[in-house]
Amino acid sequence: MSTDLANDPKAHPTGNAVKDPDHWTTGEEPMTGAQASYLQTLSEEAGTKFELELTKAEASKAIDALQDKTGRGE
Repeated sequence: MSTDLANDPKAHPTGNAVKDPDHWTTGEEPMTGAQASYLQTLSEEAGTKFELELTKAEASKAIDALQDKTGRGE
């Protein structure tokens, strides 16, 4: 049995590690505690309102935006 290494996800385990939050299968679930904690910290640093009722995908996008705004994403 031959294996096509170019198409074998085990040959490149981190090749799909970064996905757009809009394509997450769990993106509509409530944000995690870790996301909420970090988002609250970033919101305080950026002087913006902390949104408690976000989904995982929304929180991820908000974190990315606030990291850019606060310089933490560099």
